[in-house]
Amino acid sequence: MPAKYEVNAMPAQLSAEVVALLEQTETATVGHWRHWGFVDRGIQPLLRRRRVAGTAVTLMIPGPDSTLLHHALGLLRPGDILVVDRLGDVRHACWGGGVTVAAKAAGAKAGVVDGPTTDLEEVEASDFPLWSRGQAPITTRIYDLGGRLNVPVSIGGVVVTPGDAVLCDDTGVLVLPPDEAEEEARRAIATQERGLKTQGRVAKGEKLGDISGATAKVLAG
Repeated sequence: MPAKYEVNAMPAQLSAEVVALLEQTETATVGHWRHWGFVDRGIQPLLRRRRVAGTAVTLMIPGPDSTLLHHALGLLRPGDILVVDRLGDVRHACWGGGVTVAAKAAGAKAGVVDGPTTDLEEVEASDFPLWSRGQAPITTRIYDLGGRLNVPVSIGGVVVTPGDAVLCDDTGVLVLPPDEAEEEARRAIATQERGLKTQGRVAKGEKLGDISGATAKVLAG
């Protein structure tokens, strides 16, 4: 009979340099050219105007149970983002005020839950960035049903592997392989800088269609 729990080693963490670059990156900028790695838009931030990046620590737990989640909180390191695969459950909130305090105390950057959370006021008071599928009043318990830690999981339709780069902001959540994160971040930062220059030109009276080439295409018919 297979073990109820699979607990694997914590993944290698992203470098501070890569994290700093990612935290200058808007998910929507990367969305100009990349069409994969973005979790379902139903997973939304509970706190606005936050942009955080970190290393994915992955967890899957069944519907009413949060036993392995409580254990995993004791393993989190500064810079980690805990991503929780709820295996399709949308009824039970596994993450509330107590989990938030524990994750923040461990130095985690954020949590991403593919399911509901609870205790919004406590999350707000903790000022801890958290992304989820809204709120639910029914919570998980310590039922000892099993789970998996640091295995590939599914978060909003995206496969997340332990050690992946996770970037979260107001627009959504982006997951990147660690060996692609720096290049994508640098490309995004350069694109954002060009965008600001374009906005400045438009603010001074130039037409966006002229700058982008759209007007020439329309007139060419």
